[in-house]
Amino acid sequence: MNQTIFSENAIEVSNLTKYYRKFLAVDHINFNIKKGEIFGFLGPNGAGKSTTINILTGIIKPTSGTATVLGYDVIHNPIKTKELIGVVPEETFLYEEMTAWDNINFSAKLHNVQKVKRLTLAKKLLERFGLYERRKNRISTFSRGMKRRITIVTALIHEPSILFLDEPTAGLDVQSSRQIRAIIKELNKNGITVFLTTHYIEEADYLCKHIAIIKNGKIIAIDTPENLKTMTQAEHIIEVSFNQTENIRNKLEELSHVSEVIMVDNKFRLYTDDPSLPLDFIFEFTRKNHLKILSINTLKPTLEDAFVKLTGLHTDDMAFEKERKRYD
Repeated sequence: MNQTIFSENAIEVSNLTKYYRKFLAVDHINFNIKKGEIFGFLGPNGAGKSTTINILTGIIKPTSGTATVLGYDVIHNPIKTKELIGVVPEETFLYEEMTAWDNINFSAKLHNVQKVKRLTLAKKLLERFGLYERRKNRISTFSRGMKRRITIVTALIHEPSILFLDEPTAGLDVQSSRQIRAIIKELNKNGITVFLTTHYIEEADYLCKHIAIIKNGKIIAIDTPENLKTMTQAEHIIEVSFNQTENIRNKLEELSHVSEVIMVDNKFRLYTDDPSLPLDFIFEFTRKNHLKILSINTLKPTLEDAFVKLTGLHTDDMAFEKERKRYD
């Protein structure tokens, strides 16, 4: 038996590389995921996230490098690795005209789950996810959030050790997103290792123990959320709101010691290497432009700040691009 099966790592990736003809999609990446943790995999669209997931879940083969799932090589032991994982893709694969119950049992049969066990487990999972009363309804009658929960149930019906979640809360309302996050927390608490991709940075910060950031096929950072935040500690953030917002951002960027200005909701965030210096300039700016300050605060760097600094891409732009592609 392969000794790596007894490793503390659920997933091990070494020099993983994937070319599509001459295009390098994944460029010699390395990372390990410990058993029982939630691991975040973040990056701009086209960075290599989906290709990496497709390799780890046995959908495509890498050009070179290795990847193991609980000690089993994903290339040489694809059937065994698929027994150990559950996959929740961003786009649902449910059969709309079938009932929730039939979708779940169909998935169980594909994984060779015995009848008695699959019936018992299907009932248990549906009750746990608050959907047992809707088990005989067609999927076409379900909301987006309910479909996402059913998709997770189908991924869990064979009791996998590792769950891959690709953008699990994309397009969901606030309540549904909270339900999904609570489910992820509960599953992880019960011992399931979770591999999560999301463009909601606060979601990764809330859920993940370690995070890897990939850009242009390369992993550019990998650490705990807190350690990633320290990368921006050299910068300080002043958040200020005025009684109006029109034609203000460009003027704020001209202030001394301000390196960047971004707008979040109706507030301006000013990035500076010294938070004490721009304050006088802000007050002077307010007087000259006949404005009133509604609020002003200094903020600690967030994981989103670290992401922006590392990738050069604001998460709002990333989310917009994802939604645009979805509806093109």
